[in-house]
Amino acid sequence: MKTSAEYNVQGEEIYARLHLATYPIAIKYIQSPAEIPAKIMRPSASGKKLALCQAFTLARRWGTTVALTSDDNFCTPATVMHRWVDIAMEEMVESQVRQGWHSDREAEMRRISAMSKLLGEEYVTKPKQYIGLICAPLTKAPFLPDTILIFGDGVQITHIIHALSYEYKHVPVSSFEGFGESCLKGGLAPFVTQKPQVVIAGSGDRSFAAITEHEIGIGLPAALIFYVNRNLFKAGGHMNSGWPLKTMLPMELTERLTPGFKYLWDKISQKK
Repeated sequence: MKTSAEYNVQGEEIYARLHLATYPIAIKYIQSPAEIPAKIMRPSASGKKLALCQAFTLARRWGTTVALTSDDNFCTPATVMHRWVDIAMEEMVESQVRQGWHSDREAEMRRISAMSKLLGEEYVTKPKQYIGLICAPLTKAPFLPDTILIFGDGVQITHIIHALSYEYKHVPVSSFEGFGESCLKGGLAPFVTQKPQVVIAGSGDRSFAAITEHEIGIGLPAALIFYVNRNLFKAGGHMNSGWPLKTMLPMELTERLTPGFKYLWDKISQKK
C-alpha cells in the first residue's frame, strides 16, 4: 500500500510539471468523526458552515486542510447525494423542484435518476456508510486520499486526459449538467465508480467557490495519480505539445499576407 508521503510526492510532481495555478486536492471520505485529525479546520467548531466546493477552494488555493460533515456543510443537496444523512431521494427531488433549475418535476426526476445511475443503485439505496470528508492539498495531505481533484486550464487538463488515455485503459467518460460538478462528479463519483470524471464547474462552484471562467477540472480515483505522472507528456512522443504549450507558428509568411500589408510593402519598396 502506498503511503501518504508517496502521494505528497506525486502531488508535488504534477503541480510542478504542469505549472498548475493551484494545488491538486486530496479527498478522503470518512465513516466516523474519530477519523478527523486534531487541529485541522472544521467550520462548525467556530459556528460556521461551508459548502464542499468552498472547502476544495481553501485546500487548493490556501493550502488548508478542512473536514466537513453534514453539520459543517450548508449545501444540503450535496449532503443528501453524498448519503451523509438518511433522506429519501423523493425529498431530494422535491428540494430541486423548489430550486427551479429545471423545467418541471419530471425533469428533476430524470436528473436524479441519472445521478443515481452514475453512482450505482447500491450506493444510493444502501444505508449510509460515510458521514463526511477531509480535503487537503495533495502536496501535504496527512492521509491516504480516496479521490484526487485537479483544476487547471483546458490544455493542462487535456495533458492529464492524454496520460489517462495513453494505454486506453482509463479514458474519462463524463456527462455534464452544470450542477454538483466538483463535489459529486469531481469527488464522489471517481471514488464510488473508480473511474475518472472531467469536471466543468457548475453554478454553485462558480458562485460559492470562486472557480474562475477558464478553469475546468478532473477527478481521479486516487491511485491513478501515479499512472498519470508516469505517462504525462508521452502522447505523441516528440510531437507532444508539452508545457508551456508549443503552439504551431506559421512560417514563411510575407509582407503580401493581407491587402493592407501589401499596400504598405509596395510603398516601402518604392522608397528603396
